[in-house]
Amino acid sequence: MKARSFRYLIGEGFKGAWANRLMTLASMGVLVACMVLLGLALLISQNISRALGVLEKQNVVIVSMKDYHWALYDDSVKKVTEGGDQNGITPDMYVIHNEEEAKAFCDKIAALDNVDSVEYIPADEGLTATRDHFGESEKKFFDFLEEDNPLSDAARVTMKDMGRFRETVDQIKEIEGVDSIEEQGDLADRITAFKNGLFIAGVWIISILLLISLVVVCNTIRITMYSRKLEISIMKAVGATNAFVRIPFVVEGILIGVFSAGIAAGLLYFCYRVASEAMEKTFSMVELVRYKDAVLYLLGIFLVIGILAGAIGSFIMIRKYLRREGSEFSAI
Repeated sequence: MKARSFRYLIGEGFKGAWANRLMTLASMGVLVACMVLLGLALLISQNISRALGVLEKQNVVIVSMKDYHWALYDDSVKKVTEGGDQNGITPDMYVIHNEEEAKAFCDKIAALDNVDSVEYIPADEGLTATRDHFGESEKKFFDFLEEDNPLSDAARVTMKDMGRFRETVDQIKEIEGVDSIEEQGDLADRITAFKNGLFIAGVWIISILLLISLVVVCNTIRITMYSRKLEISIMKAVGATNAFVRIPFVVEGILIGVFSAGIAAGLLYFCYRVASEAMEKTFSMVELVRYKDAVLYLLGIFLVIGILAGAIGSFIMIRKYLRREGSEFSAI
């Protein structure tokens, strides 16, 4: 196709959109509404995912080690009367004998593919952290434990994928030297179920809005074709190719989608700004996703939706009539 013909067809697309500007504006209004709803859904999803991410980081697993303190206070360990220390403990009764072995134990946990980080917690730090959870009046009851700490060394473990929480806990249990594991498996299950539900809801919302957008564009192009059916009949009569007839309508549909994407991105900014300011005033601890961090991502999605809806909708409608080789128009 020559450049001159291509420019002509592009111009015809612009003219068609302007000639049917009322229907074009109506189509853009519906598309903009769909895109704004979709954008709000995506921003809400991102904020929920961020909140869940923070919650996931707080849902840690505490792994206690089989060290000297464990052997001393655990009733399952049978003390000896000869050959041991003053407490009847021998080195072969426990697995972790020193800090170096404790860190090596942490390295074994860190090697698991779903483990994000592992922090070594010596028994003294564990006791301090436990005491800090209580008020000043209760802290004095921990003073006598400083010389005879009953806690074992431990490892604080965070995971990458909460969907594999129980699988990873089972893998940790198989490592030699594990005494007990403090975990909140129910919370992990709820987080995973909520994320899966959010994903499914997002897919349905996007699918429904895309279908609505496609129907709106199809109806707009249908009206445009009926207003130009005589012109199409003449073009077919003089030998115009299907592509030559189709391009202006496809251009018109794409224009509707592109302009709708730009308007939707601007309108979404004001809607999200009002909503985010209200949320931050009500919940001061909430850190929301900033619109400027997501605007390019959203604009890209809007453009893809607008262009695809415009192009596909136009292509479907014009193809329906071109299949008949202009028979509908030739009867005029």
